[in-house]
Amino acid sequence: MNLENTKAQMRKGVLEYCILSILANNDAYASDIINELKDARMIVVEGTLYPLLTRQKNSGLLSYRWEESQQGPPRKYYTLTEKGKSFLAELDNSWQDLITAVSSINRKRTHSEI
Repeated sequence: MNLENTKAQMRKGVLEYCILSILANNDAYASDIINELKDARMIVVEGTLYPLLTRQKNSGLLSYRWEESQQGPPRKYYTLTEKGKSFLAELDNSWQDLITAVSSINRKRTHSEI
């Protein structure tokens, strides 16, 4: 089994959650989202991000607005909607449940290795 492929699949699984978490702090332009993901070592390219943003927008989790830019064409800023905030709260709970479950399994593995 390919370790890098498995790690990439794990990152993809939480990428949408991370995008919503980023937008919970502030509205953001796609490049800002990519930079924040990269800073967190969740490497992603625009070709991956834009379809996710579109899917989240079409699901009513995000909205966007255009703002003029000093450095070129207008920029699309994404905003978490009320539905997106509620969905993110549910994901927060699910994430905590997942952490608890994986930690429990890992503790059992650690104890059996002793």
